[in-house]
Amino acid sequence: MGVLNLTPDSFSDGGRIAGVEPAVHAAARMLRQGADVLDLGAQSTRPGAEEVGPERELERLLPALAAIRAAHPGARLSVDTFHAAVAEAALDAGADWINDVRGGNVTGAAVGGPAAGSLRDPAMLPLIARCGCPYVLMHSRGDSRSMDALAVYGDVVAEVHAELEAATATALAAGVRRERIVWDPGLGFAKTSEQNLALLRRLPELAAAGYPLLVGPSRKRFIGAVLDEPRPRARLWGTAAVCALAVAGGAAVLRVHDVGPIAQVTRMAAAVAGVTPVSAPQP
Repeated sequence: MGVLNLTPDSFSDGGRIAGVEPAVHAAARMLRQGADVLDLGAQSTRPGAEEVGPERELERLLPALAAIRAAHPGARLSVDTFHAAVAEAALDAGADWINDVRGGNVTGAAVGGPAAGSLRDPAMLPLIARCGCPYVLMHSRGDSRSMDALAVYGDVVAEVHAELEAATATALAAGVRRERIVWDPGLGFAKTSEQNLALLRRLPELAAAGYPLLVGPSRKRFIGAVLDEPRPRARLWGTAAVCALAVAGGAAVLRVHDVGPIAQVTRMAAAVAGVTPVSAPQP
């Protein structure tokens, strides 16, 4: 999954894709390099990011989405949003997947989150059930401004697993089909560096639940912490190491900025580990 940020303030490449034409060029490059899915985002979810609201998000998203769909009618396009109105407009404009960073945000009041079983936007699950599209359900707590304070766990893997199960139960009860759901453990979202590493070491435990796993380590600050590398764009090789191990641990989808190198890394890692990649849902 190639990351295509349409925001001025994303942590790694904010403002690098400014306008429709650069977005179309970036999409073409990623597809040539081996991206199976492109993930378009018009709202930064980095720690501390300001939320712009669905109207501004749509202004950034829809022109690029329509142009990329016209240029690449067979490409799989995902939209990274937690607003149902944005998701619905994106699906109408040709998106295939919805990637919801608040989909697994079902923590209880004990950690400062919303009530168990709730979603950021209650209209999201009925929309996904109605449309039948693949739905990436990511574990998170709080929002961009509060999540760092909510990285409090006894056993991070067990609690992330339990909270993803709770979110999945909510989705299934709303009519979302099981085979449409993709789990994302939410690296960097309400997790410390050591908690991210623990999730990666024990990724097979999450894979055992039977949902395709999406892992998104690309250029993230826990890699910078391990490597003492403050520049996000200089974290390619740390990202590559994580992706290789994630493939061996059962990941089905890797969400990355550097598609070309990571496509090679993951194919080689799968060959060495002797694993057949788990299939992600088709549109």
